Amino acid sequence: MSRRRQTERWIAAVRLCGVLFAVLELGVFTEYFPPGYERAAWLVTLVFGLGAVVLAVAARGAREQWLPAFGFAALVFDTAVICSYAITGSYEYGSPTRWALVFAVAEGAVRYGMLGSIAVPLALLPFLAFAEWWRADRFGPPDFIADRFTFPFGILLLTGLIVGWLVNRLEVAAELAESRAAEAEQLRDALGRRVDVLEGANRCARALGSSLELQEAFGAFIREVAGLVPFDRMAVVLTEGDETEVLATAGLAADTLFPPGTRRPAAGSIAEATFRGETVYRRDMQDRAHPEEDAFLELGLRSRLIAPLVVGAQAIGLISFVRREPEAFTPEEAELATLLGRVAGTAVQNIRTFEAERRTVEELRRLSALRADFVSLVSHELRSPMASVIGSARTLQARWRELAPEQRESFLALIADETSRLATLISDVLDTSRIDAGTFSYVFEDVDMAALVEESVAAAAVGQDEVRVRASITSPLPRVRGDRERLRQILRNLIDNGVKYSGAGDSVDVRAWTANGVVRVEVRDQGPGVPRDQQRLIFEKFGRAKGRGVKPGTGLGLFIARSIAEAHGGTLDVRSAPGEGATFLLELPAER
Repeated sequence: MSRRRQTERWIAAVRLCGVLFAVLELGVFTEYFPPGYERAAWLVTLVFGLGAVVLAVAARGAREQWLPAFGFAALVFDTAVICSYAITGSYEYGSPTRWALVFAVAEGAVRYGMLGSIAVPLALLPFLAFAEWWRADRFGPPDFIADRFTFPFGILLLTGLIVGWLVNRLEVAAELAESRAAEAEQLRDALGRRVDVLEGANRCARALGSSLELQEAFGAFIREVAGLVPFDRMAVVLTEGDETEVLATAGLAADTLFPPGTRRPAAGSIAEATFRGETVYRRDMQDRAHPEEDAFLELGLRSRLIAPLVVGAQAIGLISFVRREPEAFTPEEAELATLLGRVAGTAVQNIRTFEAERRTVEELRRLSALRADFVSLVSHELRSPMASVIGSARTLQARWRELAPEQRESFLALIADETSRLATLISDVLDTSRIDAGTFSYVFEDVDMAALVEESVAAAAVGQDEVRVRASITSPLPRVRGDRERLRQILRNLIDNGVKYSGAGDSVDVRAWTANGVVRVEVRDQGPGVPRDQQRLIFEKFGRAKGRGVKPGTGLGLFIARSIAEAHGGTLDVRSAPGEGATFLLELPAER
């Protein structure tokens, strides 16, 4: 299909849409007509509709040699129709109908370029003067105003010049494209460029795979990439489930804005598109389509190119290039970025696997060290009470008759206390073993948490008299679906822990209340507190805080307590600072 016929068919389609618009405007939106004007407007619309249908059919079936004459006739018809609408709408001062003549100017410019953009406004100048005279004569005041036809003429002329210039430029560009397409030797150059791009991408992949050390590998990779796709900022990001993790950055604010290790939710971010294996080109981030783009705009970065890192058919992350200028990336660079994502995906996956294995090894080493410390600690904890039990028993056995009754009672009390200590230690070790094996049993029932808190506080207060243990319960507390004895174990552990780290005359406050469908129990002591960097450690198996004021223990109690809380769908956390005591907060879902 020739370009001229395409133009005529497109204009015919627009003309048919104009008929629909005219019908809506007359039948729905126009509320008032002077006598006789409504009938005239509908008559013009009828002629417009019939002519539009005829011209649409002719645009498809007319012979190619008739198209120039057909186009000129169509332009005259459209201009006459719009002028007729301008006259019928002239009863309204400031009527916008005459501005519809811009369509005639645009049509002339589309058909005849700069010639049409000048000729049509000049041809319309007498009509504009007539239309203003008609309005002033029939519907004035105000009287005839020259500005009301000279100003529209200027606007129409300028609009025509712009459209005509664009049309001429488009024709020049089209001719240039056709001439370039005819030059077969450029195919050879394009092929050579593709070979260079592929080699550059392979160099980047080899640089990325040159080392399993993260910093060294990405340093080499970034140096290679900078020569292929210049950037103001670059980042390599991996996907982890519903989150993204920044693996490496370079360029502007590399160490401050989303530095390596930053994790963010993928929802709403541009990473969602890369999950589908798509390369995304954000020509200008001023519209802020994604939440992370605000930070880029603050740095003066405007355009962004993102390609997925692909391993097989799966996208494992993305590579991002950002520049200061809007629309700064070319299609060739977008293609190169896509290729880089494919060839670098495997190398990035290898580095990620190596990093994961390295972290696993480090964690195993840490756990091994903790286990060794635990074995040493348990050995000590076992030896001390056993030595006391054995020594007391032998003394009683050898000197029973010589000892006074109160001395016998003292030795028997020591044996009972140390035996209880041994039983607690062994119970903690067995509970930890069952938790690891997944055999820690629970019997769920409706539990009255208010009564359980009061019982636990009363038991702790009876067992010692140096530290005050006080309960504060905001009634009523809803019941909790859980194992009563296991929940009692949590409370006993927390209260005993608070008593152990409190001095004589201090108090341990236990507060219980409900909020947002959650039962909360807070145990606050006045002990030495837990440093912030050790607050995660104390909940780990074998983990114990270090520093002054640390009491003997196995490091299993809080691990068991948190495991029980999580098995009930709850949480156990700590808020503390050195010298300010510690506050443990147990949260359990209330029964609905």
